Amino acid sequence: MKLFDVYPLYDVTPVSAEGIVVTDEKGISYLDFYGGHAVISIGHSHPHYVKRIKDQLDKIGFYSNSVQNPLQEELAGKLGRLSNCKDYNLFMCNSGAEANENALKLASFHTGKSRVVSFKNSFHGRTSAAVAATDNPKINAPINQQQKVTFLDFGDLDALDTELAKGDVCAVILEAIQGVGGLDEPTTDFYQKIAEACKNNKVVLIADEVQCGFGRSGKFFAFQHHGIQPDIISIAKGMANGFPVGGILIHEKIEASYGLLGTTFGGNHLACAATLAVLEVLENESLISNAARLEDYFRTKAAEIPQVKKVKGRGLMLGLEFDFEVANLRKKLIHNQHLFTGGAKDKHVLRILPALNISEGHIDTLFEALKKELA
Repeated sequence: MKLFDVYPLYDVTPVSAEGIVVTDEKGISYLDFYGGHAVISIGHSHPHYVKRIKDQLDKIGFYSNSVQNPLQEELAGKLGRLSNCKDYNLFMCNSGAEANENALKLASFHTGKSRVVSFKNSFHGRTSAAVAATDNPKINAPINQQQKVTFLDFGDLDALDTELAKGDVCAVILEAIQGVGGLDEPTTDFYQKIAEACKNNKVVLIADEVQCGFGRSGKFFAFQHHGIQPDIISIAKGMANGFPVGGILIHEKIEASYGLLGTTFGGNHLACAATLAVLEVLENESLISNAARLEDYFRTKAAEIPQVKKVKGRGLMLGLEFDFEVANLRKKLIHNQHLFTGGAKDKHVLRILPALNISEGHIDTLFEALKKELA
């Protein structure tokens, strides 16, 4: 048997990692400025994270959600406090796609309606409803296209008002900062008017924080830069530093009932231990404020490179927009400079998504490498 060939792979085989450094089977070390799609939030093999998981595994690794799990209660309390989202309830699952799938399903249950408004260049996952709300025809199979989704320009309030006035929309789903799309982010006025329009039309506002949440933007959630309160918040990626975890925060005005949502593996003991470890490190090492602080330094260094047209994003969820397509530059950074970065749907954008505990010295190394390859 062979693997189903769906990923174009770089010729790198990581075998160990620590902090921001990944080492391959040849003993070559790479600086990780991509974090495996924004997943590594507190650094590879963080000692507190490793100990928390090992200690939990010595006790119990898994049992189903048919029994009490105090770790879930502990996690909900800590997450509510650190994120300042105390008026929400937590449902745990296994991935960002599953989080958005459940968010859309819950919005439809709550409103009794079925149409969704999403935005161009969005990415919400590869499961049925999540991929239907993703603006990428290449991954949207005919069976997914049966979903009722309308795509609008990111920032077009007039079009949004027109769609919501039709009365059949259950949810508006948006990323506060579009990750895969290329780090786009409209104005605060746009986000606030979306929230107001959803409230006035009794439409559920879903904030997809799968990539931009858990401190990456310099606030716990990226929507908090704009002073809005979504009805549902989807989370994953940096939530557990590589352990498969997802979830949704559901505002308490949306009522639960038995059987409404369900999962076999979601919220298992190891998943909770991994997520609690991340929250503890984020708080104890002040990593969210570190992400906010380093954004200014990053922008200062980017200004030294004439080929950079714009720095997009916030905190340590950043994109360098060049006047050329960056695929070849990414290859050179990996093979010549031993440095991981990411691409985007916008082929001119180089995505920078490192662990939140990097330093100015790491940023210096990144820009030195860029200068060498762009010389």
